[in-house]
Amino acid sequence: MTEILNEQEQQVGQLDMRSAFSSATDIYGVNGELLYNGRFPFFSGKWEISGADGEQAGVLRSRLAFFSKKYSYETIGRGDYEIISPAFSREYDVIDESGNVVAQFKQINGWFSSGAFVLDNQCEFLDSYELIAVIIGMHAMQKAVSSAGTAGT
Repeated sequence: MTEILNEQEQQVGQLDMRSAFSSATDIYGVNGELLYNGRFPFFSGKWEISGADGEQAGVLRSRLAFFSKKYSYETIGRGDYEIISPAFSREYDVIDESGNVVAQFKQINGWFSSGAFVLDNQCEFLDSYELIAVIIGMHAMQKAVSSAGTAGT
């Protein structure tokens, strides 16, 4: 289990990466209750996020973009969002359908360590735990692309 910390470095939840052989992730709240899980469906490049009840909350997809990193997160009844970052940046903006930046996050760890991020969530329709599931999915997509690129060398 990996701790989720707030800005005062107090534990506010946990991530369970389930297994070293799968990208599936469970996200737990401050009281240990399951809030969200994320996973790649079999032979799929999209990351599906579900709530504790098993109902799908949204789907994250990578989008083709030149000179930037771009993802879309489509929710069920709460809008669609773009996640954009300049090509070599480690900072990301989450943009709603009106073009407003509703959240930002940045990767703060070194290149060779596991993913660590800081999240600033101002979105009224996505809670921070759901955005953590989005970030984990985006990071898993980037790792898959990176390992596919090095597999042929």
